[in-house]
Amino acid sequence: MSTEMLGLVLLGALLTGIFVGFPIAFTLIILAVVFGYIGIGPTVFYLMYFNTIGLMKEEVLAAVPLFVFMGHMLEQAGLMERLFKSFQFIFARIRGALFLGVLLTATVFATATGIIGASVTVIGLLAAPAMMKAKYDVALSAGVITAGGCLGILIPPSVMLVLLGPVLGVSVVQLFLAAIIPGLILSGLFVFYTLTRCYINHDLGPRMPEEDRPTSMMQIVREFVSGIVPLGVVIFASLGSIIAGLATPTEGAAMAAMGSILLTLVYGKLNWTNLKMTGLKTLQTSSMILFLAVASNIYGAVFARLGTASLITDTLLSLALPPMGMLLMLMAVIFILGWPLEWPAIILIFVPIFFPVIQELGFDLVWYATLVAVNLQTAFLSPPVAMAAYYLKGVAPDWPLGKIYRGMMEFMILQCVGLAIILLWPGTALWLPRVFFGN
Repeated sequence: MSTEMLGLVLLGALLTGIFVGFPIAFTLIILAVVFGYIGIGPTVFYLMYFNTIGLMKEEVLAAVPLFVFMGHMLEQAGLMERLFKSFQFIFARIRGALFLGVLLTATVFATATGIIGASVTVIGLLAAPAMMKAKYDVALSAGVITAGGCLGILIPPSVMLVLLGPVLGVSVVQLFLAAIIPGLILSGLFVFYTLTRCYINHDLGPRMPEEDRPTSMMQIVREFVSGIVPLGVVIFASLGSIIAGLATPTEGAAMAAMGSILLTLVYGKLNWTNLKMTGLKTLQTSSMILFLAVASNIYGAVFARLGTASLITDTLLSLALPPMGMLLMLMAVIFILGWPLEWPAIILIFVPIFFPVIQELGFDLVWYATLVAVNLQTAFLSPPVAMAAYYLKGVAPDWPLGKIYRGMMEFMILQCVGLAIILLWPGTALWLPRVFFGN
């Protein structure tokens, strides 16, 4: 058997192991060692060593645990609760006020965390009881909560973009800039759709009960100042310094982490228990992502050394498809992979396999990276797996899973509309990077 065919068997063994349920990182390393030793002999151990060292020298990866820490620390600070209450008071007299509050809270909090599970869970805990009390439609409520919670994976500073940059050899700062407008477009689509439906059918999102409305304008101002302004300062200092070129992504992430500690202190929530919980959650999330990064880097090196990556590239390029048709096919594959797999596995394993094809076709890598990010965000809302549904079901057990799925499907369609907008008008992703960095 040729080494190229051996690589295809390696890919098949990986997919089999993933669908059976073996831990992805260990599966990657074991398969890479076994098949690599069969195909290239002891050289596989040198590949493992040098690729691990090379990856650990990527300074930008240090931003991953720092941004994760910021998200978990602000979660412990009860910041999302403050944001939600602020928007709830501001829009109390509007139909669908809770829907609007959830979406705006999720959009703002997306700048603080890229952890979908945490976002959907916390928003669900805050909003689901209030929505049930106000007799909001269950399906639309579930769609709003899950779709809003998934915005954190795209809107910078996103952990996914930090990881995607080195994989594609693209500046993380450019990816941050590229994701801002698409993230706001998606948020705007969600808001427009939700409020339009509430305007047409008043029963979907009635006005809030009088006892839940603010009693004075001063109360609204106080909630706004205490809930929104402090986070805005932290995010502006962190993300603004990165975009302005005053700090690297890692330095900006360190500022964000320190800012989250100070904010938690100001809110009176900084104690040993919260700090310990935040540290443990950060360690768990970061270890999973970075260990998977090492394992996939080793697997990718063996896969490329066997010649299978070149074989796949040549085969795909030989298909009678125009460049846009090829891109759509790759997007469809990534979308399907997003059902059973977490986003780090897709970015670290499969995006590098498709990378040579994208290079050969001459697509802008910043634009392609933005498409991948939005695509993966869409997959979180796509049944039959749709992890966001199970996060919400865990905190809203009274809501039937069928209605949660139905609500998510509506917003998945909106996600596809957003993806189509970015696909048809690349300027939505490329305008800001060009403004800051030129052509």
